[in-house]
Amino acid sequence: MLLDEDPATLIHHTIGNFNIHPDKTAIGRINESLSTLQQARDLRIRDAENALKKLSRNFQTLATQHSETVSAHSSTDHASQIVELDTQKFRVAKAASDLEIEGERLEQELEGLKGRLRALDMQGIEGDEAMKAKRELEDPTILKLKVYRSLGIDLDLDGTGAYNKATIRNTHKGDVHVVNIDPKFSKFFYANYFWQTL
Repeated sequence: MLLDEDPATLIHHTIGNFNIHPDKTAIGRINESLSTLQQARDLRIRDAENALKKLSRNFQTLATQHSETVSAHSSTDHASQIVELDTQKFRVAKAASDLEIEGERLEQELEGLKGRLRALDMQGIEGDEAMKAKRELEDPTILKLKVYRSLGIDLDLDGTGAYNKATIRNTHKGDVHVVNIDPKFSKFFYANYFWQTL
């Protein structure tokens, strides 16, 4: 069948009757949306890749630390450390027990000393009655002899128990005097003589 008009003219008139401008605008908007979505997708992919790289670096660091820790750790060293710590614990416990026993002993000793101090405080400076009686029973003659000896005078007894001779030593002069004691002379006479000789 033959067309009455030229096909090119028909196509040209047909194209003129179509309104494709809204379709072009819609396609432009769709292309812009696709471009925006592609950019957002690329940005998210870059962020995910950066996060993945960071996690990979952290993983490598932790894996290295873990391998170093595992290589440095020895089960025998750990067991020996446990044994050593147990030994130290028992030593400390024994020392604490010994100190506690010593503290109790010292506390008992302190209580005993406190009781003794209370008893001495009750006796006073003079001492108890037994000490006073002992001092009173001391021979005054012995005390006199001690005084004489401290002055450098030695007294000798005769067979009857009386003093019949005195030896006087003067260390300053280097002299030694022997004096016979006669009962007919007074004690005052001999006392003066001894002082003069000293």
